Parts: sequence; C-alpha cells; structure tokens
Amino acid sequence: MAHDAAHHEGSTKRIWSVFLILSILTIVEVILGILRLDVLVFTEIVSMSLQNWIFIILTIYKAYYITWAFMHMEHESAGLRRTVVWTGVFLICYLITILLVEGGYIHDVYVNGYMTWDF
Repeated sequence: MAHDAAHHEGSTKRIWSVFLILSILTIVEVILGILRLDVLVFTEIVSMSLQNWIFIILTIYKAYYITWAFMHMEHESAGLRRTVVWTGVFLICYLITILLVEGGYIHDVYVNGYMTWDF
C-alpha cells in the first residue's frame, strides 16, 4: 500500500510539472502575440519574421514535449523514441516549409498580380 501512495504522489508531481511547463510555453506565446514587439516583428530571418520563428520553434517543442510526456516516450527504447518523435518533427518542419513557400507565392500574386515561374 505504501508503494502505491508513493507512486501516486510521483505521478501527481509529474502531471503538475508537465502542466506547468506547457502553461509557461503557452503564456509566452500569448504574450508575444499580444505585444507584437517591433524588434521581433520587423527582424527577418530566412524571409520570415523572428516572431514567427519563435512561434514555430515553441510549437514544435510543445508537440515534442506532449509526445514525450503523454505517450510515455521517456520509458521506451531509443529506437522507438526516435521513430515516433523525430518523424513527427520532420513532418511538421516539412509542412511548415511547404506552407511558407506556397503562402509566399500567393502573397506575391495578390501584391504583384499574375506571376509565372520560369524554369
């Protein structure tokens, strides 16, 4: 019985620590979205504002941490962890790249009128 109580307290502590970390990351994202600091909005890195990069990195980290904590990946073998987590991270990065390229093209069409890519 004592073992169950100790395990329960450890689980409760783990749940609260995960909640705290995810809450802090979300609060940082919300504050950055509300404030929209000029230094972050108008500083461009690889054709995108620094604020957008911060949002993307924080979102990928939150997705990684949610997978790590709620799918109990810290207790699995290294191969399974890499397969699950890094595949998701790669696919998220790939999706972001495709959305940014296509979104940039559509923005240019709206701003400059009809455009064609000459290959």
